[in-house]
Amino acid sequence: MSKLRSALDKYLSMRMGLGYKYEHQTRRLSDFVTFMEKRKAKTITMKLAIEWATLPPDRHASWALRLTDVRGFARHVANLDPRTEVPPVGILPGWKRAKPYVYSDAEIEALLTAALALPPEGGLRRWTYHTLFGLIAATGVRLTEAMGLERDDVDLDTGVLTVRLTKFGKSRLVPLHPTTCEALRSYADRRDAHLGSRCGATCGSAWNGKALI
Repeated sequence: MSKLRSALDKYLSMRMGLGYKYEHQTRRLSDFVTFMEKRKAKTITMKLAIEWATLPPDRHASWALRLTDVRGFARHVANLDPRTEVPPVGILPGWKRAKPYVYSDAEIEALLTAALALPPEGGLRRWTYHTLFGLIAATGVRLTEAMGLERDDVDLDTGVLTVRLTKFGKSRLVPLHPTTCEALRSYADRRDAHLGSRCGATCGSAWNGKALI
């Protein structure tokens, strides 16, 4: 194992020990160290960092993100190797987040109506999508958060959702309007009647026609 890869292992352990998931960064930084090893480079330099960050050349949107990963790692390595060059901020064009599209009430209503028209006529699929889209519209939770819900995460008596391990690794409580609770309870009854014993305690995470809560 090279010294740079050993330093990367320690850096990643430190970051994840602080509560960061660091999944994508782990993959990218491992690729960066492999890049350095192939060039038999033992010290991080500006030239090498930028050369790696701008790969592939047709993905400008990810360049600044890749260099940001190297910058954090380089700061760590600089404590061990003073020859390390830490890339400054702003030398590559940053990624601009697209402006989110906000659906109107009429568009949401049309989407919910279209969901109920999905085949098969007697199946659960149409009600699953209708409830999923309605829950997202009513609460503002992310798609992945809604799809990750399980039975124990939904308390219809108190009207609260527990969204676990969100974007920053934390959990939060989301209040539910009484009408939303009513819609969820109606879906749960329909789902249980449709699936019977096939619907277990954790089937709330299966939005592909199995369950919501």
